Amino acid sequence: MAEWTKRFELAGRRALVTGATKGIGLETCKVLADAGADIAAVGRDKAGLAEVKAAVESLGRRCVPISADMATVEGPVKAAREGLAAFGTIDILVNNAGIALVDMLLDTKVEDWDATMAVNLRAPFLLARELVPAMIAQKAGKIINVSSQAGVIGLDAHGAYCASKGGLNMLTKVMTSEWAKHNIQINTVCPTVILTPMGEQVWGQPEKGDPMKAKIPGGRFGKPIEVADAILFLASSASGMICGHDLLIDGGYTAL
Repeated sequence: MAEWTKRFELAGRRALVTGATKGIGLETCKVLADAGADIAAVGRDKAGLAEVKAAVESLGRRCVPISADMATVEGPVKAAREGLAAFGTIDILVNNAGIALVDMLLDTKVEDWDATMAVNLRAPFLLARELVPAMIAQKAGKIINVSSQAGVIGLDAHGAYCASKGGLNMLTKVMTSEWAKHNIQINTVCPTVILTPMGEQVWGQPEKGDPMKAKIPGGRFGKPIEVADAILFLASSASGMICGHDLLIDGGYTAL
């Protein structure tokens, strides 16, 4: 094996991925497993969890499916504790689960605001609070928070979503301030529109998607594999000096 590939492999590592049953989460589970990691796959869709398990095991890695709801206080705690019970420790946490309930600010329901904050911002905090003590004890860990370009720029009808992702970016910086001294690297990936089921739901109609696509210098939306590969880099030893960073995967959108 070439030396450079060893810096990207994850043999012997254990990763917990939320929102694992579709889109970026599913692709991330497959990519991390292909790099050698065992996976604790968290989601609500039992059929989807079975699909993830089969995909990971086909790559020769172990997969523990965990059914938990990130919208509740109990769900992230349950997921973290089941992951720890299965593997002893979690080396890589990928906070990928997210929701987008879009509406103009004056029409946004309080319930939608609270649900967005619960899944997109509170759940990553709760999962990290459960998992980081073991990372501190072993003096190593990786946390990748899946944010959005909407955490960096504002979008009409995305008030709750933008606020939650901007909060996640700042939470990442506080995690870095408190935990980097324990050899834990925490970063975000901030994709533009990615053609996941959620991306298709929000941006799939040409009248909605085409104007957004026209703002991307690269001229297209992203693919789940492009985000998963960035997560692999941040989960590997190759990124050991990168911490507290917001990695934009946006085809140049925020460069303008």
